[in-house]
Order: sequence, then C-alpha cells, then structure tokens
Amino acid sequence: MIAKTTFSFLKDIAANNNRDWFLANKSRYETEKENILNFVTNQIRLLSAVDPLIPADLSARNCVMRIYRDIRFSKIKTPYKTNFGVGISPNGKNFNGPGYYLHIEPGKSFLAAGDWQPEADRLKAYRQEIDYNAADFHHILNEPAFKKFFNDLSYEDTLKTSPKGYEASHPDIKYLRLKSYIITCDLKDDDFLRANADQLLADRYRAAYPLMEFLRNATA
Repeated sequence: MIAKTTFSFLKDIAANNNRDWFLANKSRYETEKENILNFVTNQIRLLSAVDPLIPADLSARNCVMRIYRDIRFSKIKTPYKTNFGVGISPNGKNFNGPGYYLHIEPGKSFLAAGDWQPEADRLKAYRQEIDYNAADFHHILNEPAFKKFFNDLSYEDTLKTSPKGYEASHPDIKYLRLKSYIITCDLKDDDFLRANADQLLADRYRAAYPLMEFLRNATA
C-alpha cells in the first residue's frame, strides 16, 4: 500500500508547481519517493510471480520515472510532474517491447499494459499475429477477468485508414488499425491505500498477462 502522505504531496505540487516550492519541500519529496520505491519493490515481486520475464530482483530505481519534466519542447512549462510514473518491463522503465505502467496521481491513477507506439517491425508483427491467430486473440479478450478489468484494447491511437495488406472488410480491422496495443484500467486513490492493495493489483497483472504473452510471441 501507499501512504496517504504521498497523495497529499502530489496534490500540493500540483497547486505549487514551481522551483521555489519544490526546493522548500525537497525533504517531503524524498520521503514520498522512498515510499514509492518500497511500494514498487513489492509490485516487482508480485509481477515476477505472474510474468516470468520480469526479474524478481529488478531494481525499483530502474522503474520509477523522474518527477522532473523535460520542458524544452513542451508547451507546458511547469517544471515538475504531478504524478509518480512507474514502468516495469524486463528492462525497467526502458521499454523495448511490451511492459506494464502504473500512473499514480490523485483522482487520475491507472494501470496499463502492452506496447505503446511500437516500432514498425513490431507493429507489423502484432497485426500479423492477430490476423493469423484470431481465435487465440479473441479468447484472451473474452476471458472474464480481462473483461472485468480492461474490457477491450484502447482505441486512442488508431489509423484513419486500413494498414497496408489488410482490407477494410477484415473482421478484425478495428484491431489491425491500432498503432498501439495497450490496455488500461482506472484506479482509485483508495485502491492504493487499502490493506489489500497488493492483491488488487496482482489480480489485474494476472488478467493482463495473457495479452502480454500474445504480443511477445508475435515477435519471438
């Protein structure tokens, strides 16, 4: 579970997103970051029991993303993120294929899994795998646990036309048009604060894993 003070800190930095405030509250940040690192260490343990490609000894420091924003090419010039982002893959937050992402932010937390904007060769492989193994793909999507937590893939990143080699009439064209293969589920602040937070997240990892395996097999 995560301490309530972590959410309090994130609310405060959202209301005071400037360097003077952050420097005056640096010790608070360090305390909450340590809290997150401890939480993530346990999440890695849980995930490694579900997904054998996640090393049980993966360092939490390699998974927790920086709170400092890169404002060089952004229209938003506030210097700090108002969330703790956690990327968990065999390479920590440095994704090179499917992985898991935890976004911890007051009122906006979520869990995601899959491959966001993969390179062209992986994207082609995913589409081919869906085309060749549609029955296996739909079996994953229709599993009760998957439907309960994720319902379907995200359609936020989609081609306007059909990808090369596939007709618009293809029965799975809505999936073949995707540019990212991602699933997400929203999380409440209380989900992180309750005593069974680990079990709650582990249930979602288990529901996500068959899709992760399907995507990995596509590029094996």
